[in-house]
Amino acid sequence: MQYIGRRTTPADPPVTLRLKPGTQPAGRVSRDRRGVTLGGVSFRPGALEGVQTSPTGGRVEYLLARNAVIREFRKGRLSRLDVCDAHPELLRAARNLGRPSGDRCPICEDADLVDVTFVFGSRLPPGGRCVATQTELARFWRRKEPVVCYVIEVCVGCSWNHLARMYPAGAGVDAVARKSLRGRTATQPGS
Repeated sequence: MQYIGRRTTPADPPVTLRLKPGTQPAGRVSRDRRGVTLGGVSFRPGALEGVQTSPTGGRVEYLLARNAVIREFRKGRLSRLDVCDAHPELLRAARNLGRPSGDRCPICEDADLVDVTFVFGSRLPPGGRCVATQTELARFWRRKEPVVCYVIEVCVGCSWNHLARMYPAGAGVDAVARKSLRGRTATQPGS
């Protein structure tokens, strides 16, 4: 292990940052006005605990969180303004690029839900890329760089939206992650 440390006065205990072998501190190292050495810090979730935050992780379904929000709305603890708050750009993407999910909106119960998929990764715009067709999504699965796909269910009638699932795609990702947990049968792996 390599250590980077600093001391402000001889009475203060040293503050150290442990680095894995063969790594360098992120960013530049500078001194503030008190003479304290500052190293670059990653603000990604889990960076301090050493948790892997790369897009090669597993698939995450947000069905439990979705059901909790719907349950709170039906109990009257959340108003329609609290849950029907889709951004205008998300509504535009849902109207023009969304794929019908086959489910009714749990809030207004009038309109059908559509799924909108956004892809984030290297060499993509900072705001991600909205996937228009299954062919385009298949292209992201064949990429050499890993990407992360976010599927959002949207009701264009009342503006309900909720993150449905997140899954990795691209380099080294299993094809099993493509299938929704809702759509799996008992004979398929991972069910």
